[in-house]
Amino acid sequence: MEIVTKRAYEQGSASDGYRVLVDRLWPRGRKKEELNLDEWCKDIAPSTALREWFAHDPKKFAEFKVRYLTELQSSDIPKELLERAGDKKLTLVYAAKDPMVSQAVVLQQYLQTLL
Repeated sequence: MEIVTKRAYEQGSASDGYRVLVDRLWPRGRKKEELNLDEWCKDIAPSTALREWFAHDPKKFAEFKVRYLTELQSSDIPKELLERAGDKKLTLVYAAKDPMVSQAVVLQQYLQTLL
């Protein structure tokens, strides 16, 4: 299975496969129809406390990654998401401006370890 990330502000395509919004908050300025999602998986996103602490500060990213991985490892939601996607390509949709300082990148790497 291929797992990729894509910003919510990029155009979706049929080649995206199973599209999942992985943010706890809805992306600003985007309508439901525009995102063409298969699901919105809020519960796979970082906890509200972790998200607020991190605030997409690149200096905190290393520690954020450790804390978020701890949250992911204590949950069955990542495995359940992979099951729902089946054998389709899985596209993790996120709203962060910097793709390298995003929970979607951490989630992508973690999901790949479960395959």
